[in-house]
Amino acid sequence: QVQVVESGGGLVQAGGSLKLSCAASGRTFGILPMAWFRQAPGKDRDFVASINWSGSNTNYADSVKGRFTISRDGAKNAVYLQMNSLKPEDTADYYCAAGGSPPNAKAYPYWGQGTQVTVSS
Repeated sequence: QVQVVESGGGLVQAGGSLKLSCAASGRTFGILPMAWFRQAPGKDRDFVASINWSGSNTNYADSVKGRFTISRDGAKNAVYLQMNSLKPEDTADYYCAAGGSPPNAKAYPYWGQGTQVTVSS
């Protein structure tokens, strides 16, 4: 079993930055692919970024390429999402997920509770 907990959300002005953290527990964390998704009110849960078990391969949604960076720290059992040049359309609940294959949210069996990000214009 893998438990996932996100943190780091908040309110930021357009053009600003936030860094989300995802703490994972479970003996298999080190070999699990990880990902971030987001869900705006009334919309589907969308893929944002993913990273493989070693950190050598990352993928991004077109809407965040060049602005967001996903990384992981195996020693800390953590995954991060650095978000720069934030836009109001980035406003959503952000979820950390483990063990699946991007970009399909249904492929991920483990999820955190989400952290809210609000970008004001």
